[in-house]
Amino acid sequence: MSNDEPFFITGQHRKGSWLITCDHACNRVPKAINNGSLGLTKNDMERHIAYDVGAEGLSQSLGKLLNAPVLCSNFSRLVIDPNRGEDDPTLIMKLYDGSIIPANHKANHAEQNRRINHYYRPYHQAYSGLATHDRAIVAIHSFTPQLKGHPPRPWEIGVLFGQDRRLADNVITGLKLEKDLIIGINEPYNGHLLGDSIDQHALSKNRLNVLIEVRNDLIRTADKQTSWARFLAPILQKALINSKTNP
Repeated sequence: MSNDEPFFITGQHRKGSWLITCDHACNRVPKAINNGSLGLTKNDMERHIAYDVGAEGLSQSLGKLLNAPVLCSNFSRLVIDPNRGEDDPTLIMKLYDGSIIPANHKANHAEQNRRINHYYRPYHQAYSGLATHDRAIVAIHSFTPQLKGHPPRPWEIGVLFGQDRRLADNVITGLKLEKDLIIGINEPYNGHLLGDSIDQHALSKNRLNVLIEVRNDLIRTADKQTSWARFLAPILQKALINSKTNP
């Protein structure tokens, strides 16, 4: 797959029981979007506002350990956010955590539709092709330790879920065995949004699912990403077994 594609898949033919997704894998701005720039500084493009820092590496490490395909976006969440419904007002952000996104202020309805057709929908079409009833979905995200003007976030990991708690509850149980781990339950965000990725591909299809958020200062390096993957993989596997045997 070329670098211009809106997504990339690793291990497409792996036969494990999981599909790993990373909606906010990279901070790439395609050349077709304002000549490859949103008008932000390099520092802003390396912040959490542009992508989920460390999440792609964690996803890839988990994919190897779980023998699972890994689907990653290949565009910045600021280009268009694949983890939103198409009619969500935050689909194309104009202001995020204190930073104005200049190129998005002039993004009219036609430009939004262009981004939906070129980036958002192809990503979700790939998602639909990989998601099956034989696979549980684990969506990997990361979060910043502190938003501007807000108190520090104490959680090291968050487990998010909507109305379907089957897998999430078993993951939480596994994580709680680590007594020193600070776990956020539907933190730092509350569950899922209508039309988001899990809603589209798991909740609406009654597929087992869980969304995991890891604080990004804990997964900034490849070694830390690998370490977290090794920690999470057996917890996920046990949670999946328990979810199937005690639905």
